[in-house]
Amino acid sequence: MDTPPRTRAAATLAASRHALALLTLAASLSACGRSGSAADAPIELPGAAGSQKAQGASAALASPAALASPAPAEDEPPPGLPASPPLVSLGGVATPPTPIPEGRPRLASTSMLTRVHARPSADAKPVGFLRAGAVVEMDPEPAGTSGCPGGFRKIKPFGYVCVGPDATLDLNDEIVRATARRPDVTHKLPYMYGTVTRGGPAYARIPTEDDLARFEPNLKKHLDRWAKDEESGATYGLDVWLKWSAEPAPAALDALAQRITDREIPWFLRDGRRAPNLSGRIKADDAVKIDEVSRRNGMAFLESFLHEGRRYNVTTDLRVVPADRFRPIRGSEFHGVEIGKEIDFPFALVRRAGGKRWRVVGKKLVEGGELEWRSAVPLTGKQQFFGGKLHYETKDGDWVDDRHAGRIDPAKKMPAWGKNGEKWLDVNITKQVLVAYEGTKPVYATLISSGEAGLEDHESSTATKRGIFRIHTKFVTSTMDSDAVGEEFELRDVPYVQYFEEGYALHGAYWHDKFGRPKSHGCINLSPEDARRLFFWTEPAVPPGWHGAARSLTGTVVFVHP
Repeated sequence: MDTPPRTRAAATLAASRHALALLTLAASLSACGRSGSAADAPIELPGAAGSQKAQGASAALASPAALASPAPAEDEPPPGLPASPPLVSLGGVATPPTPIPEGRPRLASTSMLTRVHARPSADAKPVGFLRAGAVVEMDPEPAGTSGCPGGFRKIKPFGYVCVGPDATLDLNDEIVRATARRPDVTHKLPYMYGTVTRGGPAYARIPTEDDLARFEPNLKKHLDRWAKDEESGATYGLDVWLKWSAEPAPAALDALAQRITDREIPWFLRDGRRAPNLSGRIKADDAVKIDEVSRRNGMAFLESFLHEGRRYNVTTDLRVVPADRFRPIRGSEFHGVEIGKEIDFPFALVRRAGGKRWRVVGKKLVEGGELEWRSAVPLTGKQQFFGGKLHYETKDGDWVDDRHAGRIDPAKKMPAWGKNGEKWLDVNITKQVLVAYEGTKPVYATLISSGEAGLEDHESSTATKRGIFRIHTKFVTSTMDSDAVGEEFELRDVPYVQYFEEGYALHGAYWHDKFGRPKSHGCINLSPEDARRLFFWTEPAVPPGWHGAARSLTGTVVFVHP
């Protein structure tokens, strides 16, 4: 039997606090272009600095820039995590964390972002973040009530969480149960994703026939167009919506014609129930339509199901949206290479499609075949100009030109942090290449998409800011948006976000496949798989089950240069 939902009064209070916090955040933080929200999170951080650019953001990711400043003595960073394999290796292999032992006391997050504090005080600096549905082990006794009437609990492996609107000791809480599906870090994309192709409503519950007539009066016309659209319509990408499905599904048009309903509808939507108000957008008990989705929106989903022939998806904040208004997103298949395991220096990464292999016949170059886009090509080290264009000799005797393939070499002069044995990221804007180092040892290389303005001034363009930085805040997913005229967008649950300076971040991009060419509005775009691998390799480490981590001064170095 389903546990009764939260009382309406409690849900309303939580939603109002959530909305107020979002407004405060949007007003107070600047980012890699425009103000925005970090994972749509109820989090207020002081001292965020940086200018706002007219161009908007490839990430308008709200950046906790204050975390990059020295911490007070009482907020010293927590100790390192216990030695264990990373959740995801640079080779892409996931190692499941050890489950919480039975009988241990636990705490759960009930907010899109629940702060983990350095000390048991509301004034203490956040050292990490949980997301709704996360369940973590805790100490059984309260650790203090400073700014938290419900009391702080110390959680594993470190930090303190306030029991209140954003966290609960009740593991049967309806939000906890409804968001029990956690981000899938074994896959390049942690959720199911889609981008809006045809705008429409978002619902608090599964709409009835009367609701559809009221809120989607042009539904028949919309579905007719969707049925005929071969690029993003009924015949495209059903496998994306079946990510967590245990049973095969009928073709979308067959399901619609036969008005099929899945046997397993999410429990919180059965029998006309409303979803728990995690989004904060349900303003009344009888609310049905609670929001709109529009073109230039990208979203992530926890659930997907058929109801009377139509497929509906449930967003990570528990809004119900028709799947036929989205193009399913698989994400780029590209990822980089492990140096020393898959390839050794010198080598080239093919950053543009259409490249050719060339052979020297006499004094002329003769085409020797296609150059596989984004492949890693071993080189001899020899290079030569042919027809005024720089070419590199491959180990099999061919030549590749620098327009399509960029040569990758180890750092010519090792920086101090490398000599000290630190992990660091070498980001070359000109070559659109990132190389990861463990001390002086290069271990991974891949293609990126940095700011589309190239080497222009980052203050007045969409160029990526250059310099030496440290990663200070990480989120498994976060939201980016822009309201710049002509470039409006909202991309929710951008995967594997790593802030290194103000609102600038490394992050996965699920909406394009242009890695190797400048594409972003200032941040460093990675393929989803590269973003996943590097996220779990860099510092600060995100503990298992957490949604983010924050650490001043000790994160992985990011060196961004021409």
